[in-house]
Amino acid sequence: MKIKLITLACMLGLAVSTSATAASELEKLRSEVDALNTKAKEWEEWKAPKTLVHLAGYADVGYVDTEAESGSFNVGTFSPIFHYQFSDMVMLEAELEIGIDEGGKSEVGVDYLTIDYFMNDYAALIVGKFLSPLGQFRQNLHPSWINKMASAPVGFGHDQAAPNAEVGIMVKGGFKTGNGTSNYALYVGNGPTLELEAPDEIEMIETPGLNKDGEGKKVVGGRYGLFFPEQQLDIGLSAASGETSIRQGSSGSYTYEPGRSYDALGFDFAWRVVGFDIRGEYIKQEVGDDVTSVAPTGGEWVAWYVQAAYKFNNSNWEAALRLSDYDTPHASQDRNQTAIGVNYVFSSNFIGKLNFEINENPNAGLTASDRTLVQLAYGF
Repeated sequence: MKIKLITLACMLGLAVSTSATAASELEKLRSEVDALNTKAKEWEEWKAPKTLVHLAGYADVGYVDTEAESGSFNVGTFSPIFHYQFSDMVMLEAELEIGIDEGGKSEVGVDYLTIDYFMNDYAALIVGKFLSPLGQFRQNLHPSWINKMASAPVGFGHDQAAPNAEVGIMVKGGFKTGNGTSNYALYVGNGPTLELEAPDEIEMIETPGLNKDGEGKKVVGGRYGLFFPEQQLDIGLSAASGETSIRQGSSGSYTYEPGRSYDALGFDFAWRVVGFDIRGEYIKQEVGDDVTSVAPTGGEWVAWYVQAAYKFNNSNWEAALRLSDYDTPHASQDRNQTAIGVNYVFSSNFIGKLNFEINENPNAGLTASDRTLVQLAYGF
């Protein structure tokens, strides 16, 4: 009986020992598998990284010959665009504008710099300095390799009728609506400032994207657009409202007047039909009167253009025609322009342009100079 008990005890001990050893081996095997899984995940991350870096941009060079002046070769701009995206959650995007002034000195500016948070498939939250969403030309068409002409329409340049940029917060996105697609942008920003021409006259509305709201009143605005794929038609309506003020002094010691009313209104369209790319835009910025101001009279800055471009079948040649108009409170700044363009499209991102501009000032006794422009533009 004692021998049987001893034998049974030995068998139980051996079973326990074997079980413990097996458990230890199993744990070791699990650790090895976990290690292999970790390495596999690292390999997958290397093959499909969550952080993406992308460099894009554009540049242009050319020649401008203005009536009654000698022609000059020029470097228009070099504008690198940087994108840094993490997963499908957030992206930093920025565009620099690097140019050369008349004296040969380099100038560097920040066209836009934002951090974009993708909230869902229909909306992105954009914070920072962004191109004005009012209208289409400034936010989508101004890059030289996209613009069919070698210049902006009159009134759509820097600090003219069309707002250029804003510093603030914006929600932007799109969604399906019936037979079309809606796109929208709604923003709150620091708004523009006013520059004096004379002690008592406003010369222009400055909209470079101000990093400070001097008078403390924000501007609210946005654009709503509809795109109809079957008709290849895109139409949009833009508006903004708030306050602006006159800024005086120099950097670091600016002073601001109390705010006065500011409003903007715009309409744009683009239509692609039988080989033609037809588009147009209207924009108005209005500043109210203020009897307590050093420049009590406000005014309206209004511009519009209509443009048609046609690329000949089985050819690299393209023709373009643009009519544009700019009306301001100052007669000397008013312009009517007819621009005729002949383009050679080397590739989808490389274009050569030859433009003739007929410029007129519609006010009696005032004139404007015609121009010939040659440009090579490259997008990358």
